[in-house]
Amino acid sequence: MNFPRYVHLRLHSEYSVTDGIVRVGDAVKRAAGDGMPAMAMTDLGNLFGLVKFYTGARGKGVKPIAGADVWIANQDAPEDAYRLLLLVRNRVGYQQLCELLTKAYLVEGRRDRAEIRREWFAELGSDGLIALSGAHLGDVGEALLNGNFDLAGERAKAWEAIFPGAFYLEVQRYGQPQQEAIVQQTADLAGELGLPLVATHPIQFMNRDDFRAHEARVCIAEGYVLGDTRRPKLYTEEQYFKTQAEMVEAFADLPEALENTLEIAKRCNLTMTLGKNFLPDFPIPPGMTDGEYLVQEAQKGLEVRLAELYPDPEVRQQRRPEYDERLVFECKTILQMGFPGYFLIVADFINWGKQNGVPVGPGRGSGAGSLVAYSLRITDIDPLEYALLFERFLNPERVSMPDFDIDFCQDNRWRVIEYVREHYGADAVSQIATFGTMSSKAVIRDVGRVFGLPYSMCDRISKLIPIVQNKPVSLAEALEQEPQLKEMMQGDGDGETIRELFDLAGRLEDLTRNVGMHAGGVLIAPGKITDFCPIYQATGADASPVSQFDKDDVEKAGLVKFDFLGLRNLTIIELAVEYIRRMTGEKLDLMSLGFKDPAAYQILKDANTTAIFQVESEGMKKLLKKLAPDRFEDIIAVLALYRPGPLGSGMVDDFILRKKGQQKIDYFHPDLTACLSPTYGVIVYQEQVMQISQIIGGYTLGGADMLRRAMGKKKPEEMAKHRETIAAGAKEKGYDPALAEQLFDLMTKFAEYGFNKSHTAAYAVVTYHTAWLKAHHCAAFMAATMSSDLDNTDSVKIFYEDTIANKIKVLGPDVNVSNYRFEPVDRGTIRYGLGAVKGTGEQAVNVILKARETGGPFKDLFDFCQRCDKRMVNRRTTEALIKAGAFDAIAPLVAAGKGADRCKLLATVGIAMDFAEHMERNAMQTSLFDIGDVADEHAPEYVNVRPWDEKTQLMEEKTALGFFFSGHPYNTCKKELSRFVLRPLNRLEPAKEMTKLAGLVVGVRTQMTRRGKMLFVQLDDGTGMIEVSVFNELFEAERAKIVTDEVLVVEGKVSYDEFSGGNRVVADKLMTLGEARARFAKHLLLKMNGNSDARKLKSLLTPFAPGPAAVRVRYRNAVAECELQLGNVLRVRLDDALLEALNGWLKPENVEIVYS
Repeated sequence: MNFPRYVHLRLHSEYSVTDGIVRVGDAVKRAAGDGMPAMAMTDLGNLFGLVKFYTGARGKGVKPIAGADVWIANQDAPEDAYRLLLLVRNRVGYQQLCELLTKAYLVEGRRDRAEIRREWFAELGSDGLIALSGAHLGDVGEALLNGNFDLAGERAKAWEAIFPGAFYLEVQRYGQPQQEAIVQQTADLAGELGLPLVATHPIQFMNRDDFRAHEARVCIAEGYVLGDTRRPKLYTEEQYFKTQAEMVEAFADLPEALENTLEIAKRCNLTMTLGKNFLPDFPIPPGMTDGEYLVQEAQKGLEVRLAELYPDPEVRQQRRPEYDERLVFECKTILQMGFPGYFLIVADFINWGKQNGVPVGPGRGSGAGSLVAYSLRITDIDPLEYALLFERFLNPERVSMPDFDIDFCQDNRWRVIEYVREHYGADAVSQIATFGTMSSKAVIRDVGRVFGLPYSMCDRISKLIPIVQNKPVSLAEALEQEPQLKEMMQGDGDGETIRELFDLAGRLEDLTRNVGMHAGGVLIAPGKITDFCPIYQATGADASPVSQFDKDDVEKAGLVKFDFLGLRNLTIIELAVEYIRRMTGEKLDLMSLGFKDPAAYQILKDANTTAIFQVESEGMKKLLKKLAPDRFEDIIAVLALYRPGPLGSGMVDDFILRKKGQQKIDYFHPDLTACLSPTYGVIVYQEQVMQISQIIGGYTLGGADMLRRAMGKKKPEEMAKHRETIAAGAKEKGYDPALAEQLFDLMTKFAEYGFNKSHTAAYAVVTYHTAWLKAHHCAAFMAATMSSDLDNTDSVKIFYEDTIANKIKVLGPDVNVSNYRFEPVDRGTIRYGLGAVKGTGEQAVNVILKARETGGPFKDLFDFCQRCDKRMVNRRTTEALIKAGAFDAIAPLVAAGKGADRCKLLATVGIAMDFAEHMERNAMQTSLFDIGDVADEHAPEYVNVRPWDEKTQLMEEKTALGFFFSGHPYNTCKKELSRFVLRPLNRLEPAKEMTKLAGLVVGVRTQMTRRGKMLFVQLDDGTGMIEVSVFNELFEAERAKIVTDEVLVVEGKVSYDEFSGGNRVVADKLMTLGEARARFAKHLLLKMNGNSDARKLKSLLTPFAPGPAAVRVRYRNAVAECELQLGNVLRVRLDDALLEALNGWLKPENVEIVYS
């Protein structure tokens, strides 16, 4: 039998983040394969991967040793912190390490790295830890490196005093500088002081040939390039996972240093309690248990709910028994499973939110199936009304933690988290870490950068990696799926580089790259979080404390996660309700309105659902048009059906045909009518699978939930057992077993598509409320919707266009009237918000609003610049507001009735700001009485410049607003284009022959197809938008003509596209406006009189010759008139520049393009 000879005590896994590329599973497997009895994982300053390591190691029969490689603050040279290795001996030591690491991250004024201060060991305790000196990176090693043996001795004694009998001097041999000298000196020091010596090996990667990949990982983290001669080279290729034999060979001269690794492993005995939940204590009245208190609160809450649901006492009395029975059953189950505290905690913070102006969602997930939750006002949908099942949420036959996902208004969610922090104590509450990984696309870019490869090459390779279900495929799959990648690797020129890039990227793919924060998870511990795991906090003012374990590990460790999710739509609803209150004086309570308003359903039937929760996509709009929902159950069904499974299975078509009376409804058995009638006999929900099993097969609802799960997993042996059970149960209940088996097969088919009805029912409430608001208060609702996404001009554009389509007028931004957000002026008008102008920002807008409030409306640009603080409202902000049209009402005019001269304003901004500064200086030097004279005397004037033409003004407006607001550039040439483009884009129709169409290029995207690259060009002509497909050959030949915000004329084939339900256009020919003019025009006609200058005419035409268009001159003097055609040498290209030059010389009425 081979006796163990060595144990690894030092290993940086991928969770060290800045270095280390060891995957936890690989390390454990290697240790087990080499017969190591134990192994430590000691990441740099954290325990991120501890639970994964602990469970993985125990699963392979390797004893896990918990620890961390920590930074120790260096008082004398703060830049040069020391290192120390801390290993956990027992539960006490684990808590001490958690406290130390947490304090290092949370301490005020900490550096980028989390450093432990020496005095904290006395404060927090160190008797449960073993310390290793850190070799040459520790303070003892540093003293030895500097030749100061006495100082090294003093430092070692100081550590021995902190860790009596548990401090080891550490020696390493991995090819580091002065290796042998320091090993020898450390051994001498150990002998002199009587301290134990231990040999460690700092593992950074698994195999010797991973060294270059590890160097790349370090460069990615620290921003270096591999070839940079100045970058610190801290690692050697010896730092791979060495076997016991290799370590014994390396330290054959120091056998006691090897034996001490086994000794330390014996001393480290941490047992983690995993899989047991520890709920925080909820404060309850004295003399009661939490179970009694929950029952009392639920009964009180149900009384209030019943009074709301059934105001008529007689009806209430009639309906009460089923509610009472359900409440008793639920309370009994919750108490039996030990979860009353969980319900009380959730109810407490939700009701605090509701009472403190934080909008809360009606519920989500299976929690909406609980009557106790409805009674405690955790959820807002009656589970009995919509057949929502408690067992889908909490199954007495399968003990698992309940999980309420709660939606809060996005802007106020933090307030509820703060309330929880205050209520339970800051030490007991934290959010949860997430670990971002290097996906295939990202790792190619990262490794390419550190290789020093051209950005364009890495970008091209990264873009070739296919995306499946919103995730990039792995590098190995990409090589299989994308032939171009294989070709690039095989090429002579860059082939070798790309092969090396893929090799290194493959070694780093999916490793942890950074630490983030879970979107909604909040932990509440009984006592302190650090009793369970340490806390991490990034640097920066807005960083929040998060657990060092991710959500799966933190739950294994016993902490309970509460999901506080931010839902933008709740913010929109709240703001819309506030706008309505301002306009009408009435505060709406949407929950009291019921779900029967025909106007709300009309919005859904018309698919007028832009901005309506969950039903905004094009596919959803098509489904709504077909399905035409007219009751609340239909909305619940729509949300459940719009998923790939149901859409592909044919059940959606059955649902629609049955709803319209075009297909017979089959309930399989009269006893199933009540269960299946809401969905016209189609099995849509998981709850229906459970009910059918209960009614026909005699299952309890808990057992039916187990059946539903088994169907989802499709395990043949379990399914066969359930098939027998349902047939036997049916027989016992007097049903035909053949019917039970038929239903079993049907349920099995639908189980994979079935959706959780509790979730869609709760979300259907938000869908209905948004539809109701759009139907009855469109201006308020759309103003709130646009305000919720001020920073995203693409979203604002979509919502703005929908607002106009709903016949609501939108007034432009105005420094004298607009506020920060979009706001309704009346039921049919919205005023643009200043915050939606690019380059403003909330602080700048607040300064403008304050100046307006204190000094009244601004008189002109000069007044504006004088009254607004230039540090906040700087030149860039003012220019953006001018371009957006926010000064139009107080601007000089181009000419009477011709609108504001924005160009003149823009040219004057510098002068206006200088003048404001000058006035400010004067105000400090002169008395108030003189200032009026000075101002009048030196009042500046606007700079005289040539006004913008319409197209330039619109282009400038787009830079400020993100889209064309006051007009459309296409309109400037619409009249001319109408001579050969016969239909606007909104009236295109499929045709066999070629169709001419035109529009402004507003977007371009590419896609790889079997035929190579395909380009999709989005054209907009102000009436509509269409995507034109351009094949690669045409694109390569004509790419210069596709310019964003320029007119493109297309000749192509228009056909009906069944997939999108709209028109599809495939381009055959692409033309610029100039080319289209030349192709379709007869000639260019110039009208000239006797004073004309032939030389000037020739000088204007020559730059545009030769070209396809003939030039004719209609010449006229006092006695005669004639028309003559210029020779072929002066045939011209009809470009905009030529027409502009001729218009400027002859005036526009004398320049005409004549079409046949």
